[in-house]
Amino acid sequence: MLIASAAGLPDTLGSMANVDPFKQVEGRPVLASYATYAEAQNAVDKLSDRKFPVQNVAIVGVDLRMVEAVVGRMSWGRAAISGLAMGAWFGLLLGLFVSLFARGEGSTSSLVFMGLLYGAAFGIVFGLISYAFTGGKRDFLSRSQITAQRYDLHCDASVLGQARQILGITFNAMPPDTYEPPADQ
Repeated sequence: MLIASAAGLPDTLGSMANVDPFKQVEGRPVLASYATYAEAQNAVDKLSDRKFPVQNVAIVGVDLRMVEAVVGRMSWGRAAISGLAMGAWFGLLLGLFVSLFARGEGSTSSLVFMGLLYGAAFGIVFGLISYAFTGGKRDFLSRSQITAQRYDLHCDASVLGQARQILGITFNAMPPDTYEPPADQ
């Protein structure tokens, strides 16, 4: 990033810092639409590989929806096991961290083990208490994902032609003043 100097060089850092990239997208025309995010991402990668100024491009998900897939039933046993696993990881990390500052021989392994043990125990208790507070209102496990029906690639109008050329997109629309509706049969 270039910062303005006394010699009068351009201030690219300042000009980029004051611009909200999400507000810029609103006025950009659609370059192309893709069925998947991976396809839209590949198009931007292709533009980038050809040294196109990709800061003029945005991928916009259209018609968003949230999908929640139920993967199982929550129970007291699952709450305890889930709490045990999370607590054990936390205790292990805490034990490793404390062992970095401990003095004496053999203390590292005992601190790590005690951290793992106490973390697992507190994790079980915390998992059971958390499940009890739900009051049976959400007795299932799920995973959520936001998906889009399509992904539009928006591009600044000033470089739209260059982007179309790189992606091999031809624009075959008739100008609005020459459009003739089909005759009734």
